[in-house]
Amino acid sequence: MNGLHILAEFHACTGDGRLLHEADRLAELCRRACSEVGLTVVAAAFHQFPAAGATGALVLAESHLAIHTWPELDAVTLDLYVCNHSQDNRAAAAAAYEILRAAFQPRRIVRRDVERGAIEPATPARTN
Repeated sequence: MNGLHILAEFHACTGDGRLLHEADRLAELCRRACSEVGLTVVAAAFHQFPAAGATGALVLAESHLAIHTWPELDAVTLDLYVCNHSQDNRAAAAAAYEILRAAFQPRRIVRRDVERGAIEPATPARTN
C-alpha cells in the first residue's frame, strides 16, 4: 500500500472554464492526464450537477483520482493516490498532477502530499 497521496485545492482557476462546468470535458481531461503518464484507468464515474459543477472519479490499476469542481468559486479539489506495489509511481502521479494544474491554471494552490504505507521501525521494548 505504500505510495503517494496528493490532496490539492485549486483556487481562482483561469483555464478553460468549461472544465469547471462540463462533466464530459472534465472526464476527458482526467483520462488524458492519467493515460499520458502511464497510469491505467480501469473504471470511471462522472456526474454533472444541474446548473453547477461536476464530480468524478477514475479507478486506476495503481489506485484512484477523484476530482470535484466548484465553478461558482472557480475552484477544484482533487485527490490522487498511487500505490507503488509493482513499481514506484510517484513520478507518474506528479506528472498527472501537473497536467491537471496546467489545464485549470489556478492562481492559488493548496497541496498536501502524504507518503502512505511507510512502515516505521519498531521501537525497542523498554526494560525496567
